[in-house]
Amino acid sequence: MAKLTRETVIAEALDLLDEVGLEGVSTRQLAKRLGVEQPSLYWHFRKKEELLAAMAETAMAPHATAPLPMPSDDWRDWFLDNTRSFRRTLLMRRDGAKLHAGSPPGAADIDRIAHKMAFLVASGLPERDAQMAMLASSRFTVGSVLEEQAEASLGATADDLIGVPQIDHEAAFEEGLKLILDGLAARVERRSTRATIDHQMLI
Repeated sequence: MAKLTRETVIAEALDLLDEVGLEGVSTRQLAKRLGVEQPSLYWHFRKKEELLAAMAETAMAPHATAPLPMPSDDWRDWFLDNTRSFRRTLLMRRDGAKLHAGSPPGAADIDRIAHKMAFLVASGLPERDAQMAMLASSRFTVGSVLEEQAEASLGATADDLIGVPQIDHEAAFEEGLKLILDGLAARVERRSTRATIDHQMLI
């Protein structure tokens, strides 16, 4: 039998996630799929929480490896694209949002976040506003995908939901995201206007 690697364990665990959902992922089931005894997994992950953290990090790779913003980029377009990329990545895995929720960023993630923040500040956004906008868009996205994936897991159909308004999850996400962006842009514009007025009064 080939040597059991950390990468193999994570990949198989993510496949198991797609089949049974987060609640169904167990080290016992994972060991069975890998054809090993359960204690063999402890060479790579001492407890299930470590495995889940590694799964979350790997599942986020498509977003975590996306190109970082360039100085010439328009911050508004980038903000939309970055948040959409986050949503697409969460949707790639069953219970992707639930898996990601609460997972701490790794060292590479912190470096990327710092780069993104520096880009927004260099684009004219106050640092505090940029921080809060990134946090708000992240939590909004996770919450939106949690609801979407929870509905999908229930297998609800139109016949089951007679009298209940149907939600177009992507359209609702886009509208909410634009509200966040519009609020941020308006705040930046007000700050810029006040700064201009204050400068003129000093001349």
